[in-house]
Amino acid sequence: MRRWNGWGDESIMLELPAHGEALLAATLGAGKPLPEASLDSVLAQVPASRLSGHPLLVTAADDRLRHARGQSLPDWLAMRSGDFGIFPDAVAYPETAAQIRELLAWASLQDLSLIVYGGGTSVVGHITPQVGPRPILTLSLERMNRLVELDEESQIATFGPGANGPQVESQLRARGFTLGHFPQSWELSTLGGWVASRSSGQQSLRYGRIEQLFAGGTLETFAGSLPIPTFPASSAGPDLREMVMGSEGRFGVISEVRVRVTRLPEQEHFYTVFLPTWPQALQAVRLLAQARVPLSMLRLSNALETETQLALAGHPQAIAALEKYLSWRGARYGKCMLTFGVTGNRLQNAASLKQAKKLLKSFGGIFTGSLLGKKWAENRFRFPYLREGLGQAGYAVDTLETATDWAHVDSLLQRIESSLHEALATEPVHVFTHLSHAYGEGSSLYTTYVFRLAESYSGTLQRWKILKRAASWAIVNHHGTISHQHGVGRDHAPYLPVEKGALGMAALQVLALHFDPERRLNPGVLLQE
Repeated sequence: MRRWNGWGDESIMLELPAHGEALLAATLGAGKPLPEASLDSVLAQVPASRLSGHPLLVTAADDRLRHARGQSLPDWLAMRSGDFGIFPDAVAYPETAAQIRELLAWASLQDLSLIVYGGGTSVVGHITPQVGPRPILTLSLERMNRLVELDEESQIATFGPGANGPQVESQLRARGFTLGHFPQSWELSTLGGWVASRSSGQQSLRYGRIEQLFAGGTLETFAGSLPIPTFPASSAGPDLREMVMGSEGRFGVISEVRVRVTRLPEQEHFYTVFLPTWPQALQAVRLLAQARVPLSMLRLSNALETETQLALAGHPQAIAALEKYLSWRGARYGKCMLTFGVTGNRLQNAASLKQAKKLLKSFGGIFTGSLLGKKWAENRFRFPYLREGLGQAGYAVDTLETATDWAHVDSLLQRIESSLHEALATEPVHVFTHLSHAYGEGSSLYTTYVFRLAESYSGTLQRWKILKRAASWAIVNHHGTISHQHGVGRDHAPYLPVEKGALGMAALQVLALHFDPERRLNPGVLLQE
């Protein structure tokens, strides 16, 4: 059963290891948890619906509650406190494109606002209802989750937009294929959501971001249906796929997704290397990316993230032995952990591994084999569960991400971390960063920050707002994109004009009004009203 007030399956609980809690207590001070609202108490707050009269509507309080929030830290605080704010008036679960079109037409007749809901994993406010004069209908696409067609010759698969990561992979693997798109939210997020937010998977170095995987599909809009055919390449004007990717539900509802798939690899392994210093590690990753060594993943943790991850790993005796070995090899204080993947056939993987090890060795890299890499692969979708364990210990955790050219990676990282350290004045913040996706011209930066819960949920939310604002301005004012993989939503919308410029924002507004002239779809998302 999915957790109603947090992340994932309620049967899974990732507790904060004692060594990790001791590290946070020493860094931030002792945490104090806040009381949690009960499901019954929140259900009692759901008001009567303003909607009725359509057979696809569900107005039950439980459905509306479970579609009222995403997974951002403000969403988590709202859910834990029981102060959800606004609930959708109804939820509809269309099963066909025709039903989506029917609901769009009905929304126009009834003067409704619509929120498009995929897996509910947004961390930037995509799906949270807002106060307004119109009743709110949430369109959940979870029932449109099937593999409709697989063209094995062209290697193009057609899916319903509501297929989540496990559903995508299980249906493809049964036929010997994979999409290879594995964001950290993989177990809950959906294919349509990946397209709408321009998602990036952990192994995009091999398979590509969603831009490379999205081949075509159909967008249902208030102006009509927009089919996008699949071509391997085309010079016939601007690519309409680009209009759909990153549109975040503002232009229409994705009803069909066609993606480029590949045969399952013969083998796959993940390895861990420790580099003595951050400058050495940064240069090594840049050269690996620019040399186009055929790896499937590169993930580089800075020194504090490396220390924190080892503390959170549990198994203190094994970690102590590892630390002793690394110290003996010359990587003690300031060491950085690099995890990389090789995916393909045996000969390719052997050649890739040899090339990567040779380059890393020239920067003092200490190769520790595949054990830590295997543990990372086993637990790579479990990190979001740690938020519950941290909350019970009295701490809040959030993440933010960006991307920039190599010339600015180190300086931007320092500015982001400094902005978070300094934002709360007397309240310390534990901040660490990794490079999650490396490109020839630059890299993404993925920063995690942990701070103590305040005396109240509202006080904690105010701390988050200060931190988020400081880091966001540091990003957009110093050569970073406001989002590399999470999208814009509402939380990032105030910063988008810095990146797009006045003319670019005007062009996006014109597109939104063309497809949705009455501003019914996801109002306030991507483009501020």
